Amino acid sequence: MQMVQETFDDLGLALADVTFVVVDLETTGGSPSGSQITEFGAVKVRGGQVLGEFQTLVRPTSPIPPFISVLTGITNAMVADAPGIRTVLPQFLEFAAGSVLVAHNAGFDVSFLKAAAAETGRPWPGFAVIDTVRLARQLVHKDEAPNHKLSSLARLFGAATTPDHRALHDARATVDVLHGLMERVGNLGVHTLEELQSYSARVSTAQRRKRFLADAMPAAPGVYVFKDGRGEPLYVGTATDLRRRTRTYFTASETRRRMAEMVGLAESITPIVCATPLEASVRELRLIAEHKPRYNRRSRHPEKAVWVKLTDEPFPRLSVVRSVGGDRAHYAGPFASRRTAEAAVTALHEVVPLRQCTGRLPLRATRDSACMLFDLGRCGGPCIGRQSVEDYAAVAEQAVEALSGSSREVMSTLRSRLDALAAQERFEEAGTLRDRMMALVRAAARAQRLRPLTAAAELVAARRRDAGGWEVVCVRYGRLAGTTVTPHRADPLPYIAALRETAEVVEPGAALAEETELVLRWLETPGVRLVDLDGSWTCPVDGAGASRAELEPQASTWSGIDHLDPNHRAWDRPAGAVPAGVP
Repeated sequence: MQMVQETFDDLGLALADVTFVVVDLETTGGSPSGSQITEFGAVKVRGGQVLGEFQTLVRPTSPIPPFISVLTGITNAMVADAPGIRTVLPQFLEFAAGSVLVAHNAGFDVSFLKAAAAETGRPWPGFAVIDTVRLARQLVHKDEAPNHKLSSLARLFGAATTPDHRALHDARATVDVLHGLMERVGNLGVHTLEELQSYSARVSTAQRRKRFLADAMPAAPGVYVFKDGRGEPLYVGTATDLRRRTRTYFTASETRRRMAEMVGLAESITPIVCATPLEASVRELRLIAEHKPRYNRRSRHPEKAVWVKLTDEPFPRLSVVRSVGGDRAHYAGPFASRRTAEAAVTALHEVVPLRQCTGRLPLRATRDSACMLFDLGRCGGPCIGRQSVEDYAAVAEQAVEALSGSSREVMSTLRSRLDALAAQERFEEAGTLRDRMMALVRAAARAQRLRPLTAAAELVAARRRDAGGWEVVCVRYGRLAGTTVTPHRADPLPYIAALRETAEVVEPGAALAEETELVLRWLETPGVRLVDLDGSWTCPVDGAGASRAELEPQASTWSGIDHLDPNHRAWDRPAGAVPAGVP
């Protein structure tokens, strides 16, 4: 068993070990724009103990307005001999170095501090900041205090110092308010700085108390499975760091309502450490397809994907099917729905006069009359003997080319029809034809990209890792059969040989299309090297992929447009061009 060293960040910083600097500023106005700091007050605390205090007046470059003097008690005479901000700010930054800043209405104080840093030419250190107003709004109810002002909270928590708009007094009062608020969140299971920073009342107490489920997760890449009390998977996900990712489900950083509901039902989390990110993605996909967790929305029903099939028979026809068989038929897809598959079939029927009747036709005609499509010239009539097997084969070959080879001729014909409909101002029909075209070209392009990989008995590829060594994958018939990682500076060949010996035995047709696409995207990433290939890996130069690359930008240009303007034909514009009047 591989032991994973827990890092400081993984464990989280206990609140008792955090050094806080509670700061309060008095200023000449309410905004850094046109106003300046007149007094600093700060208290450094850790573990409930005061470590030091910082207090000084600051001489502004402009007079203090009378109403500000009335509010704070700081007069122009008091600051006349005080040091300027260029002297005070470096001293404060040194006092606060390495700490977490705390302020009541922190946005006000931090904005003045950042403005002072910019004015004096000093870089802002990027302190972590806790705002006691934000915390109080979530932890203090209206029946406890009339509002969330510092004076009201100081009374509620029994602060030893009464706030009076003098910086150090207000900072001391804020320290007591901070400790009172931390005691409350501690009772809710918040014990680290990270949890305090992300605390939100939106996260239920029950949800927060389940945080311990993530504590056993390794700090390693892989797949995590949330399970209910019966051990049934609720949700499956992937992460580059399992512990860090699963912890987010118990904090305010997780904003999805259904995930909060899922966590409420979860009783355990099962980690599956993976050698490579590709393995994690594939395992996630397989687990979702197998268990169909109720809180996963995608990839749950790969069996519902449909394909367009050109049947393998003397007089082939197009059919919408649920799976790809091991026959010599030609396929396009998969499609997400039967509706889009039928749209692609209709588009191909617009151009190629295939028969549209169902059932297998005998070699010799047995019918006396043909359907309406024959009368319209949309079918050659093989059912009545008007078209031989050889003649029909030439028609079927056009469909084969559109699905498996060149789609240029079919797409060119469809474009011409689209332009003709637009010129006749038959915009609704043109829009329907456009949608059918895109359904056909997308599915054919997808099938043409996947087919070489699903047909290859074995493919081995490698990609260099940032940390040294190689990620190596073995793919058989489009399915990830195995993966490994080679050590830095080690000869990868023995590891590749071992991988091939131990990889999964895969039968043709066993891979999910979505898994093959995941593998293909990995193979197409920069830096991947092909080690060995038992098969061929080619795509037609003028296939559906080329047509899709040309049409997709134009289709997206027209997305949401209810009509086609014949004066601005999509096909005549460069890819990505936008017609006049279209935002």
